[in-house]
Amino acid sequence: MNYLAHLYLAQPTADSHFGNLLGDFGGKRHVKHLPNSVKNGLDNHYLVDKFTDSHRAVKHAKQYFSPERKRFAGVAIDVVFDHFLIVHWQRFSKQPLSDFKYTSYQLLNNRIPVMPARMQHVVTSMTKNDWFKEYETIDGIGLALDNIAKRIRFTNTFAGAADDIAQNYDELEAVFLAFFPELIKHVNEFDLESTSKNGIKRII
Repeated sequence: MNYLAHLYLAQPTADSHFGNLLGDFGGKRHVKHLPNSVKNGLDNHYLVDKFTDSHRAVKHAKQYFSPERKRFAGVAIDVVFDHFLIVHWQRFSKQPLSDFKYTSYQLLNNRIPVMPARMQHVVTSMTKNDWFKEYETIDGIGLALDNIAKRIRFTNTFAGAADDIAQNYDELEAVFLAFFPELIKHVNEFDLESTSKNGIKRII
């Protein structure tokens, strides 16, 4: 899953938000001197990724990408799932998306001083420029995916993935709507951040 989904599946604390994104920035290499509240968030990140990557519906969704982009289809699916989470936000949260983003950005900014350097750069840009606003549209998703293609360290044909998404939009949306409630249930059942103890539960 991509950044918004990981934050949605985190707890509303700075340490949880930090830990739930840390998995994309070196993860366990950076947790030696961090509190358990961050480590638990990191474990939750890995739980989410493992469930997502192994899920039959997500594997099936890769067929909607052209052969030249299929190698990175998982990356595109992660990003487009953030888009669908935005589109269907009210189905999964009682909190307005604008409020959620404001709170999440504040929580992340509170932990920037202890983040790895690359994470500091990404989170600063994310919160300053409101990346999730970009994810509201297919054009915005396409821009984000093309930027990822540019950062890949070898020649690739990943650019233009938004074309595949646009052509198979309804099918990908159906996959998300079937899959995401299962992911929420999986996270709640494992309860790695003690959600039952603080009364915070995500909508299924």
